[in-house]
Amino acid sequence: MDEPKDGPRGKAPGARKQPRKVSPRYLENAALHYLKRYSATVSQLKRVLLRRVENSLRFHGGDRAQALGWVDELVQKLIRNGLINDQAYAETKAHALRASGRSARVIAQKLRMKGVSEDVVADKLAQATAEVSEEAAARIWARKKRLGPFRRDPASRKENRMRDLAAMARAGFSFSTAKKIIDGTAE
Repeated sequence: MDEPKDGPRGKAPGARKQPRKVSPRYLENAALHYLKRYSATVSQLKRVLLRRVENSLRFHGGDRAQALGWVDELVQKLIRNGLINDQAYAETKAHALRASGRSARVIAQKLRMKGVSEDVVADKLAQATAEVSEEAAARIWARKKRLGPFRRDPASRKENRMRDLAAMARAGFSFSTAKKIIDGTAE
């Protein structure tokens, strides 16, 4: 006798789960669950909620304008209650990235990709740079990646100089900063 091809819950293996019908309560629960797990910007949260709305509407149908209104109302409510704050997110992210040795260019790019506005990016980047200079961040990055003076084998420093400079450039540091770090002239 052949075994049934359904999985343990009666669904065919590999079948997609049916999306839930979108409602204001469902969206609020989804947003709160997401915010419990991840720190997010307004833009990121809207993207997550809109994806859920689109999946639900594709499967169940409904009024798209009404669902988008629910998303906007919910986001405004979360901002009023302090659960989403782009300023705080950008500050935390900029400081963490700077402390890990990221260049100003990379930090700005990452914040912009998360949907943080340009003026907030500039402000928080200036604050992070005031605490950890570009040169200090480059030194941290070089130490983490074992570039230049931080190589294990001092004999290989000279032959890998161009490769190390290229790695620093890909990390977003200027040539002059990378050269100081790799050649060991920075203090």
